[in-house]
Amino acid sequence: MPDADRRRPWLVLAICCMSLLIVSLDNTVLNVALPSVQRDLHTSVSGLQWTVDAYTLVLASLLMLSGSTADRLGRRRVFQTGLVVFTAASLLCGLAPGLGWLVLARMLQAVGGSMLNPVAMSIISNTFTDPRQRARAIGVWSGVVGISMAAGPIIGGALVESAGWRAIFWINVPIGLAALFLTRRYVPESRAPRARRVDPVGQALVTVLLAALIYAIIESPHRGWTSPLVLGCTAAALCALLGLLWYEPRRTDPLIDLRFFRSAPFSGATVIAVAAFAGLGGFLFVSSLYLQEVRGLDPLHAGLFMLPMAGMAMLTAPLSGRVVATRGPRAPLLLAGTALSASAVLQALTYSDHLPAALLIVAYLLFGTGFGVVNAPITNTAVSGMPREQAGVAAAVASTSRQIGQSLGVAVLGALMAGATHPDPTAFTDAGRTAWWIIAGCGAAVLVTGTLTSGRWARTTAVRTAQRLADEETKEPVNA
Repeated sequence: MPDADRRRPWLVLAICCMSLLIVSLDNTVLNVALPSVQRDLHTSVSGLQWTVDAYTLVLASLLMLSGSTADRLGRRRVFQTGLVVFTAASLLCGLAPGLGWLVLARMLQAVGGSMLNPVAMSIISNTFTDPRQRARAIGVWSGVVGISMAAGPIIGGALVESAGWRAIFWINVPIGLAALFLTRRYVPESRAPRARRVDPVGQALVTVLLAALIYAIIESPHRGWTSPLVLGCTAAALCALLGLLWYEPRRTDPLIDLRFFRSAPFSGATVIAVAAFAGLGGFLFVSSLYLQEVRGLDPLHAGLFMLPMAGMAMLTAPLSGRVVATRGPRAPLLLAGTALSASAVLQALTYSDHLPAALLIVAYLLFGTGFGVVNAPITNTAVSGMPREQAGVAAAVASTSRQIGQSLGVAVLGALMAGATHPDPTAFTDAGRTAWWIIAGCGAAVLVTGTLTSGRWARTTAVRTAQRLADEETKEPVNA
């Protein structure tokens, strides 16, 4: 095989990683900039929550649609469209004159972002057909998350200090344009052999479920849980969930293929993704406010303070990919759950406005270790046990779980902190302790679920499910 042909898959991986970089970098740099956005746009904590959750909500709602659409229309075509939309929306975010415009631009960003990560993962899965090479490629992919976490706080802090918070969005523009050019030149087109049909009812139910649930959580501190609007949103979310469970199994090409969840590792990966990213969303939101509002650090020094966490994530993510490739996901999942729980418990027990810097850094190192090792087993488990024809949908379910988790983390912990971000540091640290106990619960969920869904019985269910899916895909489809 010529050298150029051998290098081609790794070049495709590098291009896909560029899309992951701008999406992941966008999240980490924004969290460092939140206090500056609050002061400049004169918004409340709930306004800050919406700048984060407006993006993750739309993203989570559209990921599965984008994954199946890419399998149907062509992965490179959808990927390129996503790059154009995300890059243009990033420019609009930087030009937003007020909070409402910023939230709308963030929602447009999410439309583009939904066409990037799951579609890129599907491209990678179809480019790297050997399981070992695929696991290594996913390890590199996960390492990019660590790189963005390491670079994000520093880049974000430096940009906010030197050019203002708007510059954190403009940095996406040159990266997005470069990725678009390279995609057109080097990424091959691919699609599933059989086109999956659009599921508008399922898409509407998913959107209602996520939007109503997150809105109820974010607005409950101000309106109260007994507010008719909050109760109505809660009821709408419950009805949408029941509707999905009833409607989706009756479709030939459902938006959410509930058959995937017959696999214990796949179901476990979904739960773990929600728990781990809820912990991450809460960690970034609470830590950014604590470092700047309570400890009085500027954005750059707040970013430097979080560097140990991000650096450990960057170092451990590729190592986790190698371990998953050679020994399976069990050891990384157990390490992830233990480290995340230990970090949160340490902060919950010692949290104060005068917390020693050394203790805070140890907690951040532990959190970075746990988050770094959890990504590779989630992604590998989600796509490796499924037929390659459904790689886009399977990857989208895993990505959706991540975004749902991050949305819930910001919504729940943001609601907890909403009444405690005024100049009284005691109120903030009291609420912060409760927040860290919640994050510790997320780590415990990773540990328990990883233990239960990575053994011999769980692997047997994965093999059985993959075989059933493959057999059913070979049958002639029946109109829904």
